[in-house]
Amino acid sequence: MKVLVLGSGNIGSAAAEDLAKSMSSAEIVIADKDRTRARTVAESIGGSNVSWMQVDASSPKKLLHVLKDFELIMGFLPGRLGYGLMETCIEAKKDLVDVSYMAENPLQLQRVAAKAGITIVPDCGLAPGISNFLVGHTVRELDRIKAVHIMVGGLPDKPIPPLGYAITWSSESLIDEYTRKAMMIRHGKKTVVEALSGLETIDFPGVGKLEAFYTDGLRTLAYTIDGEDMWEKTLRYPGHAEKVRLLKALGFFKEDEIDVNAVKVSPRRLTLKLFDQKLKKPEIRDFVALRVEVCGLQKGKKMCYTYHLLDRYDKQRQITAMARTTAYPMSIVAQVILSKAAREKGVVPPEKLGMDDKVFKLFQDGLEKRGIRISEEKTAR
Repeated sequence: MKVLVLGSGNIGSAAAEDLAKSMSSAEIVIADKDRTRARTVAESIGGSNVSWMQVDASSPKKLLHVLKDFELIMGFLPGRLGYGLMETCIEAKKDLVDVSYMAENPLQLQRVAAKAGITIVPDCGLAPGISNFLVGHTVRELDRIKAVHIMVGGLPDKPIPPLGYAITWSSESLIDEYTRKAMMIRHGKKTVVEALSGLETIDFPGVGKLEAFYTDGLRTLAYTIDGEDMWEKTLRYPGHAEKVRLLKALGFFKEDEIDVNAVKVSPRRLTLKLFDQKLKKPEIRDFVALRVEVCGLQKGKKMCYTYHLLDRYDKQRQITAMARTTAYPMSIVAQVILSKAAREKGVVPPEKLGMDDKVFKLFQDGLEKRGIRISEEKTAR
């Protein structure tokens, strides 16, 4: 069997390595628009089952021709290309596990994906991703869902000036997170709020004081789970949100070009370049903090399940916590699909997989095997 890994950044390369070592019988091909990066990543992983190729994923026609040789695709593309990749996989009738932070709702493709006889798992990373698995699993335990609250953040071990933050994933997706309106559920109805709003301070076990604000991480849960109060918030060191709000207010995230000494410049493109230069610090060790709370009724009583995940930089393998908690879920789910353990067709978000006890155990065991541990607390309220 052949698997195509589209995108060879920090997350894609970690997923490709994990999959190649976990499934030695599978042929893993690492693809990127940057041929040098694809080749470097493939050579660094090594192994007779790993190779590379140059692919421009922004061209659906060229991509369609490439996909015909593979059984499963793993997508690590920018959000602006994610939906197009799904459409191309449907046309090619190829299974897809994806992590792109797209603006579109992937569930819109449910009918055509099911008709094509393929499985597409969107948002299969940390949050959305691990968080969705936990919500889906817990929904099976409750008779009625009242609340779903998710808090998540990937942070340097210590605040790094000027934003108290260092980027360990995609700068483009980070700006999307700060600018895209956040979908949430209030009183059982979908509503939209501004990203960076709803600021509060929390105490996270093992970390200390952090701030939390709304971002668009609820994603498919807003459509698949019937809850009354549901939202997702991003965690950062205190003071971060105020600084990002200032950049946003000054227009640094706007795409429309402005005239600078007779030169057309996109503030967003410039900010992306500066973020990559100033905030990407591979020498900085990071951690990931995730808190998922699901409350509802169980045999007439209010019951809450609270999950905590705290993962840190892998010193031995030199892999960031963000890469571990995003790439490994992708690899585990890809293996689940390739082994035919998950047979549902169409667009199958992670929470749906989490509702399958067999698949959830495979996922949970896979995380445990890789040193990612999640604590569970059950309380009556």
